[in-house]
Amino acid sequence: MIPRRYQFWLKSLILTGFISVALGILPGAIAPAPSAQPDVFEAAWETVNEHFYDPDFNGVDWAAVGEQYRSRVAQASSRSEKAAVINEMLAELQTSHTYLYTADEPAYYQLLGIFYPRSSDLQAELQETFPEGKIEYVGIGIVTQEIEGQTFVKAVLDGSPAAAAGLQVGDQILSVAGQPFQPIQSFVDQADQPVSLQIQKSSDADTQQTITVTPQRYDGVTMFLDAMADSIEVIETAGQKIGYVHIWSYAGEQYQRKLEDELLYGRLREADALVLDLREGWGGAPLTALNFYTARGPSVTNISRSGQETTYHSQWKKPVVMVANEGSRSAKEILAYGFQQYDIGPVVGSTTAGAVIAGRPFVLPGGYLLYVAVADVYVDEAVRLEGVGVTPDVDVPLPLPYAQGADPQKEQAIATALELLDP
Repeated sequence: MIPRRYQFWLKSLILTGFISVALGILPGAIAPAPSAQPDVFEAAWETVNEHFYDPDFNGVDWAAVGEQYRSRVAQASSRSEKAAVINEMLAELQTSHTYLYTADEPAYYQLLGIFYPRSSDLQAELQETFPEGKIEYVGIGIVTQEIEGQTFVKAVLDGSPAAAAGLQVGDQILSVAGQPFQPIQSFVDQADQPVSLQIQKSSDADTQQTITVTPQRYDGVTMFLDAMADSIEVIETAGQKIGYVHIWSYAGEQYQRKLEDELLYGRLREADALVLDLREGWGGAPLTALNFYTARGPSVTNISRSGQETTYHSQWKKPVVMVANEGSRSAKEILAYGFQQYDIGPVVGSTTAGAVIAGRPFVLPGGYLLYVAVADVYVDEAVRLEGVGVTPDVDVPLPLPYAQGADPQKEQAIATALELLDP
């Protein structure tokens, strides 16, 4: 049974019609850090001390942890080093939605793009940082992962400069313009200018090559909706049409509207089945998202003067397969849970992140952005996905290093969709 002290949070989330854990944001979420704490470390420690959802700090002696890391952060010589030490401290809590973001990483702008337009408080807090009110950065549209000190491409946004240049999942990035790769600094002031990128395609050093990529200016508010639109395709195979869409972020009702428009009236309308890709990116989802596959409603058929019939549905009544992985988090995980619990369709891929808790963002001195977990979250009254995640119905490993763009998870999802069409 869900503890009484958390019932209010879930009721609030349901009443607003939006799963705020997906953003790590609760109603009235934006708040400044304590004004009496001018130092980012002290502000971070104090903010967690006052707002972390568990008064026992998940079994951690928070005061002792603060003392342990306070001396270390004093030795940090840069913003990135200071943030790294603070994030080590936050990691002691072993809780999602608890992290310090800096302006040196794309996630900083992407998260701001999610909630900045909705918060006048946040707009005021960051007026000096973004005087024109635009949350933008220059990049090439990739997600990277560090493995044993090497940088690999984990995902490539659809329609991105990286995709246009032929960069693939699994490629190792060696350098940018002869300098070590930095996700933001490598492309500062390089929008619309060709940049050389040295990569390696396999473990064999002979596969090193230099490609040219032209960075673009990304709008944190619209970039994921654009990538979603660019991902849409209809795959014709075995006499069937399999629709595919990658929802990089579900953090806002515009993504569900786009999905429904494409499925009911747009490019995916004639598809026989759907592959719904929720890997990577950000969480979020309206609570009604699952109703699109489960609710019952009438269809409407229009008959023209010539006798041509066109039938419209308000729900998706055809087979659907979800693709998820360790980068699927928050409300995306709740959707994966719902797919399994309510027999909507199978989930293919790997176990999700296990990052399902509600958080609240705070602006800290120096423009840092801190997430703090402020409320626990349960689904179906007693199921806690935080730290657990959702195990797929069909597990498909996807080794990252030197994958050369191979996507066995997507391929299996398509095969599973075909099986549903021809059981």
